[in-house]
Amino acid sequence: MSEISEAEYALWSSLPVPAFLVDEDDRIIDVNSAGEGFLNASAKTLRHQPVWDLLAVDAPLEEALGRARENGTPLFVNDVDVGAGHRAPLQCGLQIAPLTGRDGVMIMMITPRELAGRMTQSHSVKSAAQSAIGMAEMLAHEIKNPLAGITGAAQLLSMNIGGEDLELTDLIVEESRRIVKLLEQVEQFGNLTQPDFKPVNLHDVLDRARRSALLGFGAHMKITEDYDPSLPMAYGDADQLLQVVLNLLKNAAEAAAKEGGTIRLHTFFEHSFRMRRADGSGQSLPLQIEIIDDGPGLPETIKGDIFDPFVSGKENGTGLGLALVSKIISEHDGWISVDSVPGQTTFRISLPRAPLAKPQEES
Repeated sequence: MSEISEAEYALWSSLPVPAFLVDEDDRIIDVNSAGEGFLNASAKTLRHQPVWDLLAVDAPLEEALGRARENGTPLFVNDVDVGAGHRAPLQCGLQIAPLTGRDGVMIMMITPRELAGRMTQSHSVKSAAQSAIGMAEMLAHEIKNPLAGITGAAQLLSMNIGGEDLELTDLIVEESRRIVKLLEQVEQFGNLTQPDFKPVNLHDVLDRARRSALLGFGAHMKITEDYDPSLPMAYGDADQLLQVVLNLLKNAAEAAAKEGGTIRLHTFFEHSFRMRRADGSGQSLPLQIEIIDDGPGLPETIKGDIFDPFVSGKENGTGLGLALVSKIISEHDGWISVDSVPGQTTFRISLPRAPLAKPQEES
């Protein structure tokens, strides 16, 4: 951008959404930092490129943009799919307006609806979920004691009976143990230690999870890697993040048909992703992990509640695995979301990067 003040350029660069300046021929004059991240290319590379060669918009916008430029009026388009390069299309809002003092030049801003929704997480919902988990932990502790008595009594009875009665006592013991196992999973929410935050190589975590899965529950699956080799270090607890990835891989493997399927581990850097807190502060979460499977997809009835405790799409599922995943990611100041259609389910984890090490002062 030319002939603008430092303050104006700082404002342009710090816009939290992808923004582009396009000339009268719809070629890019300049792009802000969020726009570079959205197109995964530098401003230097993008300048002078036709904007419609880079953005795939599921709406006939070229004529509408021309009319807006001619009339000097803004153009607003809501809920339109916008794709860029190899990026899957996102539902976005588009705001286009003439730039004052620059004939024919328009400013175009893209607001991904998915990101906006994820950035405005409700703290009241989060608090309610934490309260429900706390109540469940307390009940789990109280229920385990009488269950132990029931199990012991059934085992004593089994010593003096036989036949069908013995089958009934065995059933009591088996089911009691199953309930205890479920209760122990509930208690795990409260017993989870605080993350030991350190710089973490996410690719090391993914490789450990991949090897473990292929040797066990995911032996029937094909697990591929699609990594961004330049991904910076994350800031978190490597063991807890490993637990998260293993849970998600296990879910994907269990959802697949018996003959197996493919799980893709995908990492990338998204400069523009920020989560806005209730107090108005923001948290940059540029490190992205996607775990993508080609299974049947999530049932429509539970899509919106999949991270809540005791919600499960599996027969006899406890609904605690994904709730624990969500809890761990939340304690890492991160975000997790899911997008699922028949034939593809994508769990996406967004995490902060490790703080840059301060240079040591020379002695």
